[in-house]
Amino acid sequence: MTLRATLIGFSAVVMWSFLALFTAASGNVPPFQLSAIAFAIASLPGIAVLTAKPERLHLLRQPPKVWIAGIGGLFGYHFLYFTALRNAPAVDAGLIAYLWPLLIVVGSALLPGEKLKAHHILGAVAGFAGTAILVTRGGGLTLSGEYSLGYAAAFLGAFTWTSYSLISRSFAKVSTDVVTGFCLATSLLSLLCHLLLETTVWPESISQWLAVIGLGLFPVGLAFYAWDFGVKKGNIQVLGAASYAAPLLSTIILIAFRFGEPGWRVIMACLLITGGALLAARDMIFKKRNAG
Repeated sequence: MTLRATLIGFSAVVMWSFLALFTAASGNVPPFQLSAIAFAIASLPGIAVLTAKPERLHLLRQPPKVWIAGIGGLFGYHFLYFTALRNAPAVDAGLIAYLWPLLIVVGSALLPGEKLKAHHILGAVAGFAGTAILVTRGGGLTLSGEYSLGYAAAFLGAFTWTSYSLISRSFAKVSTDVVTGFCLATSLLSLLCHLLLETTVWPESISQWLAVIGLGLFPVGLAFYAWDFGVKKGNIQVLGAASYAAPLLSTIILIAFRFGEPGWRVIMACLLITGGALLAARDMIFKKRNAG
């Protein structure tokens, strides 16, 4: 179950790699409005399952702490991430926000029954180094005091997603069906933030609407169901380190669709991130070989 669940969890990382492409193709829709639409769409697969199997509705009856953790994780992370992007350079905010895979690997040591080893940490550090090379693009970090609010929001966002993932692990017996409710609540809260903070801008073409729908179905939809299952049943250290594949795959996808240019940084990031993920997954790889 661990290998299968880990692969399912990693499918979320693959889907997240399409986030930048779909967002770029969605036009000028403001972030909270886009989040509200995407999370509404994200709830549809879960609603479809619950409609087809109404006997599963009782699985939504969970203690308040489960709902607080889930809604706080999904909405809290996106609120903080958008706040960071509004109050700090995108490169700085993005890199700080991407501390969460490393924090998950290190934080997993606090979970009962988990064994954190040196190669888990080294793998995550290698992934972070690869991501740093990728997102800074040689321009370096600003790290100016005037952007302290943005930096703080980015770090809190990383801590929020780390906490959500680790807490989800402790709720291993809670059905992934509850993610449907998390998505609906996040959509409503995002809508509230949009109405308070933004001016409404709708997609202007069919292609932009398709991008928004794709965003809601995959990076902001099925990805969260897959991640929930993965962190509950899979190898959380491997998932943490492997999560650095998302910005790498995202860059490769953007290059493939001519939104970016290839270069040595992509190659170096690929080596560091892939090598780090393989290093973190060493136990799983050798265990499988020995079993064969």
